[in-house]
Amino acid sequence: MTNITASELAINGGPKAVEGFTGTVIPKFDMAEFISVAERFGFSAAALERIKAAVSEEDMPVGGPNFARYYCPQPEKVKGSAFEALAREKFGVPYALSVSSGTGALHAAFVGVGVGPGKEVICPGLGFAATAMAAMLAGGIPVFSDVDASLQMDPAQIEKHITPRTVALAPTHHWGNIADMGPIMEIAKKHNLKVVEDCAQSPGAKYRGQYVGSIGDAGCFSISAYKIIGGGEGGMVIAKDERIFDRICQTAESGGLWRPNRFAVPRYEGELFPGTNYRLSELESAIDLVQLQKLDDFVKRYHAVSVRVRGQLKRFKEIVPQQINDAQGYIGYMMRFFPATCELSGKIAAALCAEGIGAGTRGADHGPDWHLCRDMQPINLTSGHVPGGSVYDDPRNAGASTYQPGQCPVAEDLYGREVSVNLEQWLSEDDCDRIAAGINKVLSAYCTEDPNGKAWI
Repeated sequence: MTNITASELAINGGPKAVEGFTGTVIPKFDMAEFISVAERFGFSAAALERIKAAVSEEDMPVGGPNFARYYCPQPEKVKGSAFEALAREKFGVPYALSVSSGTGALHAAFVGVGVGPGKEVICPGLGFAATAMAAMLAGGIPVFSDVDASLQMDPAQIEKHITPRTVALAPTHHWGNIADMGPIMEIAKKHNLKVVEDCAQSPGAKYRGQYVGSIGDAGCFSISAYKIIGGGEGGMVIAKDERIFDRICQTAESGGLWRPNRFAVPRYEGELFPGTNYRLSELESAIDLVQLQKLDDFVKRYHAVSVRVRGQLKRFKEIVPQQINDAQGYIGYMMRFFPATCELSGKIAAALCAEGIGAGTRGADHGPDWHLCRDMQPINLTSGHVPGGSVYDDPRNAGASTYQPGQCPVAEDLYGREVSVNLEQWLSEDDCDRIAAGINKVLSAYCTEDPNGKAWI
C-alpha cells in the first residue's frame, strides 16, 4: 500500500480524490408520474396527448420535483404550510395541522386534550364510529350519550354520563347540521372538561356566527372525496392552546419535524412521547388548499338550496322535521324528517323516489350501520387487535362503561324512522321549487296537513 502523507490530503491543499461524477442522474419523478396524475384526473386520451406534447422532460426541474413537505428547497412553495395558514386564517385560530385523515385528526386531538388509560370521552350515540374508535386509540373509553331531534348530541343527556374519569366531550356536527354548542360548552366549563369537535361532515358550518371546530378546545376535519371538500384522503386539526397543539403535533408527527429544533431535549416535561405519522402528502395538500378556498361558496350554495326547499314545505301532523340548531349556520346538504312510524317512512320514501326525488329510509329492523352506537362492533365487542390487547383489558380502565342495548333509545328510534333527501348545491331555483312541490304532494297524500305542526326551519 502506498504511504500517503498528510500534505497530500485535499484538506491540506492536495488534489481531490473525486473532482466530479460521470454517472447520469435520472430524476426519481419525471413525466411518467405527471401523466399518471393527469390520467387519474380523468382527462381523455386526446387531452393526455396534448399534455405530453406541451410538456417534455426538459421542462422538469433539475433532479426532478420534490413532493416532500420538509426539507423542500423552495419552502415558499410548500402546499402543506399554505394549507395550514389558510385554515388558521379562515377559522380564526392560532394553530392548525394538516393530517392524513379525519380519524388521524381525532386520534391526535384526543391525545392532545389528555385522553388515555383511566379516562373517558362522551360521544354521541349517532355519528360515525371513527370518533369513538379514536378515543380508544388514545387509550380511553368512549361513553355513548343519546341525541335529540337534531340527531346531534343532546345537551340534556350529557351530565348523567359524567364521572371522575371523564376528560372530554366529543360533539359531532354531522350531515350538514350542527350540535347545540352553547349548552355543551357550558357543561364542559362547569365540569372542567375539554371539548373536541368532530366536524368531518359539516366543515364550514357556523354556530352563532362562529365556525364549528373553533368553538371547543380542538376541531377535527375530514377533507376527503367523501365530504363536501377534498379530493382523496386528508384531514385537519385546529386548536387554540399551545400545549394541546404540541401534543397533537407529537402524536401526528412523532419524527419531531414540527419542533423548532427537531432532536433537542424536551423543552418542558411531557412534551415528547411516542407518536405516529399522520403527515399529509404535498400532492393532497395542493388539492386541499384549493378546496378550502372554495368551502364558503360550497356552503352558501347548499344552504340556499336547503332554505328554498324547506321554506315551501307544508306542515303535517305525522311529520317532525329534523331540528336545526342554527338556522343561519347549518349547511343543509341533506334534509331529514321523521314520519310517525317506520311503515309510513317506507311509503313516503318510495313515493318520493317515484316522483323523481332521491330519498331513503332504513326501517326498524335495518342491518348494522357503524353510524349508530348499537351497531359499532369494533367498539361494542370490547376486543383488541390481539387477545388481551383491548383498552377494556387495561386495569386502569377497570369498571369503565361499556355500551348496553337500549342505551341511546332516541338515536335508535330516529335513525330507523328518518327519511332523508339529498340536496345538491347545484340545484337551480326551479329545481328546488319542483322538489318542494313533490315533497308536499307525497306528504299530502299520506299525512294530515296541520298549520300548527313542527316548522321545517
